[in-house]
Amino acid sequence: MKLKQLFSSLTIIDYSIWSAAMLFITVSFLIFDRTNLLTLAASVIGVTSIIINAKGHPLGQLLMLFFAAVYGYFSFSFRYYGEMITYLGMTAPMALFALISWLRNPFKEGNAEVRVNHLSRLEIAFMSLLTMIVTVIFYFILRHFNTANLIPSIVSVTTSFAAVYLTFRRSAFFSLLYAANDVVLIVLWALASITDSSYISVLICFVMFLVSDIYGFVSWLKMKKRQEASDPFHSTFSS
Repeated sequence: MKLKQLFSSLTIIDYSIWSAAMLFITVSFLIFDRTNLLTLAASVIGVTSIIINAKGHPLGQLLMLFFAAVYGYFSFSFRYYGEMITYLGMTAPMALFALISWLRNPFKEGNAEVRVNHLSRLEIAFMSLLTMIVTVIFYFILRHFNTANLIPSIVSVTTSFAAVYLTFRRSAFFSLLYAANDVVLIVLWALASITDSSYISVLICFVMFLVSDIYGFVSWLKMKKRQEASDPFHSTFSS
């Protein structure tokens, strides 16, 4: 996956955001948890994935596969079945499809950076309709399993599906949808932390995810603008 290109593309801002996130995640783990190392591992993998995704590198999607598996286990332990089903049944498979899509659509031959895609209004309408259908289906599934905090869990499904769809389609707005999902997850794990303070470390993790995803959105907008200036024809008609 041309790791040398990835490391050469990382800036001081990238390293600063990643380092700050690592610091907050580690300190919160040592204060509020200290026992479940899988929680720490998932947080580290997750935030690293986001920073790498911000550079448009396929390795980020590979790391997302590992994060989805670990996070799905945590969600199951707290009866957040919506999160478990979403990440294991949707985010993980879509991360695999996105990995393939990103590998097959580099900006330039021999370059690891993915080509940013422009979605038509018709496809956006299709995505919106598909997202509504998935949300309704998941509502009945999660209600059947007596999912804790049902409404926030449903909203999480909605934002997650839209995010993974946009990731697969290489849209710059996927990070913005993930940021919206982070807000929902912050609410979910804040509620969980009231029952068990060890989940505060997970809460802090998603706060760091929110910051990183916002940065990722800004980074992709800049990347899109740079690619269009360099190759306007392909940027306009990419698919």
